Order: sequence, then structure tokens, then C-alpha cells
Amino acid sequence: MAREQFQNLTEPMYYILMALIDERCGVDVMSAVDEISKGRVKVGPGTLYALLGKFEKEKMIVETEVDGRRRSYIITEKGLDILKEEYERIMILLRDGKRFLGGMVDEDRKD
Repeated sequence: MAREQFQNLTEPMYYILMALIDERCGVDVMSAVDEISKGRVKVGPGTLYALLGKFEKEKMIVETEVDGRRRSYIITEKGLDILKEEYERIMILLRDGKRFLGGMVDEDRKD
């Protein structure tokens, strides 16, 4: 069910799951997404907490600690499997793009 619902992860989904390879609370997840994406992907609280709820419902993440209103989460094996599948899908897209676009793109571009 989860793989069907999350067939192609959005960028915020992908980066949130990556951030949760380490246990983090919501505020730290937002900071980690910003850091991992080098500022390219911004996740606001509304998006973050909606996705955390969906991920938790699908057992892709688990809540690890509650301290008042602060809740911490970490990715599960199921979530990690979905993240790895998405990574492989992205790599296929890149290989296909490289094969067809060849020298038309600047691969040395620094982001």
C-alpha cells in the first residue's frame, strides 16, 4: 500500500525521509532538509507535520520520543526501503537523461 501511495516521492518527502535516517524532532528535520538540499528545498511546518503523520501511519517512520510538544522520529526499515527505491528511480532518470541529452547539459555545474 505505501509503495503505491508513495510511488514517486516529492522532493520534500525524499528529503524528510533522508533527514530521518538520524533521529530528529520536527524543527531539526526542517533544518536538516535545508542543509542536505543546500537550501534548495524548504519545508514549512504545515507540509512537514502533514507528511510526518502520513509517514507514521504507513509505518515509514516511528515516533521515538515525546517531550511536551516536541516529538522525535526516525525512519523504519520500510521507510528506508522506499527511500532506496526512490534513489534507484532517480538514478535511472539521470542515466536516461545523460544518454539522450549527452553534451547538452553542464554536468560540472556547482550547486
